[in-house]
Amino acid sequence: MSVSPMPQPDVDIDLGRLLKAVWERKVLVASLTAAAAGAAFVVTGLINPLYKSETRLLIETREPVYSSDQTSQTADVALDERAVTSQVEILRSTDLLKQVARELDLSSREEFDPAANPSAIGEVLVMLGLKKNPLEVPAEERVLKQLNKKLEVYAVPGSRVIGIEFSSEDAGLAAKVPNALVDAYLAFQSGAKLENNTDASAWLEPEIAKLRDRVRESEAKVAEYRSQTGLLLVNQQDTIAAKQLSDISTELSRVRAERADSEARAQSVRNALENGQAVDAVSDVLSSPVVQRLRESEGNIRAQIADLSTTLLEAHPRMKGLRAQLTDVETQILGEIRKVLSSLESNARVARLREEELTAQLNALKAGSGREGEEAVELRSLEREAAAQRDLLETYLSRYREAASRSEPKALPADARVISRAVPASESYYPKTGPIIVVSALATFLLASIGVMLGELFSGRALRPSSGLIREPYEERLEMVAPVSEAAPQAQPSIDEPDTAPLAMPVIANDADDFSVEAVADQLITDRTPVAVCVSPEGDEGSAAAVMLARTVAGEGLHTLLIDLTGSGCPTELMADSIRLPGLTDLMCGDISIADSIHPDRLSSAHVIPHGNANARRAMRAIDRLPMVIDALTEAYDLVIVECGAADAASVARIARAEGGEIVLSILRSDEDEVARLLSDFNAHGFENVLLMTPGQPLSPQGHRSSVA
Repeated sequence: MSVSPMPQPDVDIDLGRLLKAVWERKVLVASLTAAAAGAAFVVTGLINPLYKSETRLLIETREPVYSSDQTSQTADVALDERAVTSQVEILRSTDLLKQVARELDLSSREEFDPAANPSAIGEVLVMLGLKKNPLEVPAEERVLKQLNKKLEVYAVPGSRVIGIEFSSEDAGLAAKVPNALVDAYLAFQSGAKLENNTDASAWLEPEIAKLRDRVRESEAKVAEYRSQTGLLLVNQQDTIAAKQLSDISTELSRVRAERADSEARAQSVRNALENGQAVDAVSDVLSSPVVQRLRESEGNIRAQIADLSTTLLEAHPRMKGLRAQLTDVETQILGEIRKVLSSLESNARVARLREEELTAQLNALKAGSGREGEEAVELRSLEREAAAQRDLLETYLSRYREAASRSEPKALPADARVISRAVPASESYYPKTGPIIVVSALATFLLASIGVMLGELFSGRALRPSSGLIREPYEERLEMVAPVSEAAPQAQPSIDEPDTAPLAMPVIANDADDFSVEAVADQLITDRTPVAVCVSPEGDEGSAAAVMLARTVAGEGLHTLLIDLTGSGCPTELMADSIRLPGLTDLMCGDISIADSIHPDRLSSAHVIPHGNANARRAMRAIDRLPMVIDALTEAYDLVIVECGAADAASVARIARAEGGEIVLSILRSDEDEVARLLSDFNAHGFENVLLMTPGQPLSPQGHRSSVA
């Protein structure tokens, strides 16, 4: 993704300034929050508390212990979701509610009939015709209206449980109403069952007497007709002739199916052979073990031919032999297929002969069973009539016995059972003082904070120019890292150099003894080095070489950033538009974000973090956090160059990791002994490979490679 320096046509919202504004007005925000909490406390104290109790009812079929299992199962199936919903509506019926209201004398309570004591304002509204006179409505209807408002009857989803909730200012009454409603409902159910049972008993008794006479007559007719026709039963339904006819018909159907199957399978093999099609898809051919073995042999021979065809010609004896074997195997396969066809045709002929024999037997039985069939039809008709009368009689007798045994109200329990009765609540459910106060305080705090933030936004104090310098995919990540970077390093950290023993000469990482800026840039690009720490023992001249290095890498198309960690600010003067731009010290002090500290190079596509304007001593307190900032910048840039100026190895070790990047030593005129000392010093602090850079070749103004060899 390309990065192009942009002007600042837009502004960003400074979240830090918004939070700071809220903190500055913390007294106002806290006062409003406390006032809202106090007001909520007072208002909740003035509201009459409401108590809620609940009774739960299980809808199920309840039969006496002597009832048949079949009856109970049928009733259980009938209690589906719609049946439960119907019971909910019964519980809310007007008759039951009126009964509960009369039992508990709810009309005497002001809670259920507030219209009995109207207020002065209400009377004035009635006199002016702005409100209907509530006393015109009967007292019982007013009580039922309030009772319905406070009552909630619902079916628990996924079950046959009905919940009955009631709320009231009196905790005891809140428990009495649902319990009284459940008792009235159970009594209603039991009474309805008893009434139905009495009516059923009175109707069944004369019907049973009539059915007994009918059953006796029907069974006598069946016995008389069977003796006259001589129809003998093999089992309880079929005669001998009918049984034989049925068995032969079944066998004939089976034989015909076998014959059709054999002929179809033989025809499929025959068609495949005649048309030259592949017969491998025919199941009879595939199931033949001989064909399977021959196909395996054919596959092996074809594999050998394919393998040898890469090295041998078709005229080779080996190839000819394999071709002859392949032809022989194919001939054997064809012969086996013809044997399969012959077997299928033989099975079809046998099935055809068996079919002809069974057909002859069936025709003979049909000729003699005509008369017997007519007699059997009449016999079955008489038997059906007798069986129907007998079944009806048994059903009536069973129902009558059950109805006679349920003549007492206790013998007919309601199809419901109380699983949880309501008890007086110990605490009110409304109003919830604590949650109301917390919600009111939190809402007031949020509204007050939003108001302060809007004031900052409208005044423009919370707006800052948009940098537009960091690539969009990484800008959000850098903004997240900015809060942890609250101090900037001093130009030349004054850290005492530790005493080290003499070390061997370290390794110089440059290839082919080429120490030019271009060579160092090529090696950094080739190694994909994320961080290069440049040290310039000779001061600003070496720092200028670091600027040349940054521009050279940027000229190769890499996203490059240079961090000015020098005391003189030389890289800032060479790259930035102004030496007063906010930079590293401002970032370390927490005055700006990372995005605001990055600026474009005026002569190339590289970016630079200037020295900055904040106090360097104050920024030095956060020097240990600088590596985190550098790590964050490596996510946004291909190469981050840290120009440290004339720093020693101990100082560099505080901001650079030995395994995380490269050390570039910018040397102009130092002798070999001085270079060896510097390299040994870096080696002692864990930097084994050090790149030497001696800018002796000219560079173009943009940092691209010069044409000079």
